[in-house]
Amino acid sequence: QVQLVASGGGLVQAGGSLRLSCVMSGVSFEFWNMGWFRQTPGKGREFVATISRSPDKTDYVDSVKGRFTISRDNAKNTVYLQMNDLKQEDTAIYYCAGGFSGALGTLYYSESKYAYWGQGTQVTVSS
Repeated sequence: QVQLVASGGGLVQAGGSLRLSCVMSGVSFEFWNMGWFRQTPGKGREFVATISRSPDKTDYVDSVKGRFTISRDNAKNTVYLQMNDLKQEDTAIYYCAGGFSGALGTLYYSESKYAYWGQGTQVTVSS
């Protein structure tokens, strides 16, 4: 059974930092692309960041570039999202997702590429 369990959300003041973690079980993690998406009330999910299987290529939505960093630890089956200099507009439920990748270094941006999703973790940034 494949599972993704996200953690690390919380309440933080603007300018602060949080690190989200997501553990994926039931698969050979090193063969999976991983991504982070976020959703606010009344809006669809927005792509935030993606990381490929080896080599670890990464990409981000423009609004978080320079502030967020996605990384992975294959030994721990875990993907991280380090979020620095948080802004109120970063407030959302953050979801991790995994998509099987047959090609080295390919990045996934679309929800449809991800077969499995975590339960979401709330990030709230106060002024």
